[in-house]
Amino acid sequence: MEKVEIIKDIFWVGAVDWNVRNFHGHTYSTNRGTSYNAYLILDKKIALIDTVYGPFAQEMIERISQIIAPGEIDYIISNHVETDHSGALPAIAKLCPKAKVLGTQKCKEGLHKHYYADWEFSVVKTGDKLELGKRTLTFLEAPMLHWPDSMFTYCPEDQLLLPNDAFGQHYASSGRFDDEVDQCSLMQEAAKYYANILWPLSSLVLRKIEEVEKAKIPIKMIAPSHGIIWRKDPAKIINAYVSWAKNEVKPKVVIIYESMWGSTERMAKAIAQGIIDNGLEVRIFDVAVADRTEAIKEMLDSKGYLIGSSTHDNGMLPAIAGFMQFFKGLKPKNRLASAFGSYGWAGGALKELESGLREAGVEITQPGLAIQYLPDKDELQRCYDYGKDFAKRVKA
Repeated sequence: MEKVEIIKDIFWVGAVDWNVRNFHGHTYSTNRGTSYNAYLILDKKIALIDTVYGPFAQEMIERISQIIAPGEIDYIISNHVETDHSGALPAIAKLCPKAKVLGTQKCKEGLHKHYYADWEFSVVKTGDKLELGKRTLTFLEAPMLHWPDSMFTYCPEDQLLLPNDAFGQHYASSGRFDDEVDQCSLMQEAAKYYANILWPLSSLVLRKIEEVEKAKIPIKMIAPSHGIIWRKDPAKIINAYVSWAKNEVKPKVVIIYESMWGSTERMAKAIAQGIIDNGLEVRIFDVAVADRTEAIKEMLDSKGYLIGSSTHDNGMLPAIAGFMQFFKGLKPKNRLASAFGSYGWAGGALKELESGLREAGVEITQPGLAIQYLPDKDELQRCYDYGKDFAKRVKA
C-alpha cells in the first residue's frame, strides 16, 4: 500500500469498498461503491479521526502500521457512532490501549450500547480544543447531521474540516481527491447522498453552515468520511449544500408511477410528453423496477412531482405505497405536485396518493387525473393536456 498523505503529517488511512451495492439496510443503492475514510494526524500526540466499517478494520490497521505502530496512538476521535464509521473501533482500541476516545455525550452513550467496551472516554462540546503539539483540534457539535451524536472536527492550523458524513458521497475511486475524479459523477453522487440522507434535515444543515460562516472559520480542505476529499474547490460542495438546503429548484418535473397492466404507464408517458412539449425537462421512474434512491436524487432539484398508481384493493400498489412512505419523510419545500392513475371499478389509489402528497407538505396544483381501464385516444389526449397544464404551473 502507498501512504496517502493529504497534508503534511496527516494521512488517509481508510478503505475503499468497491463492491457494496446497498447501504442503510437496503434503503440506499451504492452503484459506485463507497469508501470509509479515517485520518491519522502525527504530532507530539497522535490522533486518529474516525475509523472504518468493521469488515475493513484490518485494512485500516495495515495502513496505520505503515506509518506508525498503532500502539502509539494517543487519541481516537469519534465524530459519529454509526457502525460504518465506528465498526473498527474495538479492533484498533485493542492495539492502542492507552488511547483516549473523544466524542459527544450522545456518542459516548451510543458507543457503549454498540460495543459495551470499557474505553477511557472524554466528552467534548462545541468549542472544546485538543492540543496535539503543533496542531490543535477544535470540536463542533452537529446534532442530527445526521444522528444525535454527530460532530465535526476542525484543525485551524491547516484549515482542515473533518465533518464525518457531511459533504460526503458513496463513491469508490482510485483517486482520493476532487481533482482526481470525474466531476459529473462526483456531483451526482454528492446530490444523491444529500437527497437520500440529509434532505429532511435541510433547516439544520443551513443553520450549521451559517454558524460556521458566522464564526469565520476558513476552510481549505474538507475531508469527509465517505467518498473523496475536497481540496481543489471545497466551496463547490458548500455552495451546493446551501442550494439544496434552501430547496432551490429548476423547472423540471419528476414522474413516479407504478402500473399493474400498463394503463397507468401509458398515462405517465402521455403526461410526460405534454410536459416535454411545453419545454421542461422530465425524468420518469417506474418505482417497481427503478432505483428509488436515484429517483429521490432527481427530485432534489425539481420543482414539480407527478405521482401515479393503478388501484388495487381500493388503494395504491405496494411499491408506490412504500415509496410514498419514504417520500413523506423527506419533507420537500416549495414543490408543486399532482396525482394520476388508472382503475377498474373503484379508484381509491388517487385519494391515497393525494393524501400522501399533503402529508409530505407539497402543494397540490390541480385535481388528480383518473382513467378507467385502458385509456383510449381521447383519454390519452387528456393526459397530454394534463401534462401541458402542469408544466405551465411549474413555469409560473
